[in-house]
Amino acid sequence: MSAPGDSGRIVVPLKHRQLVGATVLGLLSAAAPARAELVFFASGRSMSVKSHKADGNSLIMALRTGGEVTCDRSLVTRIEPDEVPYPEPEEVRLKPDTTDAANDRGVRLQPDQPYSEIIEKIAAEHGVDAKLVKALIQVESAFQPNAKSPKGAMGLMQLMPRTARQYALADPFDARANIEAGIRHLKSLLDRFPVKLALAAYNAGESAVQRFGGVPPYAETRAYVTRILSLAAN
Repeated sequence: MSAPGDSGRIVVPLKHRQLVGATVLGLLSAAAPARAELVFFASGRSMSVKSHKADGNSLIMALRTGGEVTCDRSLVTRIEPDEVPYPEPEEVRLKPDTTDAANDRGVRLQPDQPYSEIIEKIAAEHGVDAKLVKALIQVESAFQPNAKSPKGAMGLMQLMPRTARQYALADPFDARANIEAGIRHLKSLLDRFPVKLALAAYNAGESAVQRFGGVPPYAETRAYVTRILSLAAN
């Protein structure tokens, strides 16, 4: 029942109207699709990202799969809105001890490895043993292209953000690009160290190998090197 003279209208106090308006705006924002952008590179490739921000001469891109990638702004020609909806790739979280990836497969490389042709082609181009690369990938990520470790290593060859930037890797979850950057990094280590120490440096860092004058006395690194060499030898 309305009071006399109010023509049946219900008057909502201003503070309540503000609260309702804010609630509706919040619901609309939550229902809106997440922003996405297409980044076009001078190489002719493109990549869909969640967002980007400039930091001096660098461009920091938030990946759809989580994390960020930084590249030089000169590598990017333009950025446009990405209007095409598609499902986000499922991120695979690795255990802290990534050497467990090969444990379940015994001491042999898993048969019919994904990306085998790509690995063999790029490995041959850089003069790296393809079987060694396959063994490293099996131990690092079990051939999961969207793998991400708790420490932030990404993709098939589990490259850290700093290494990805070093080799201008725009999307660490792009299988081919990750393999190429990873092989180039492995090659740079093989040029300076024997195979055993190169693998140790890939896992624990060059400084650790130099500091200890050999494979660092870390259980994870020693198991990592042993497992990769065993897989590559079979």
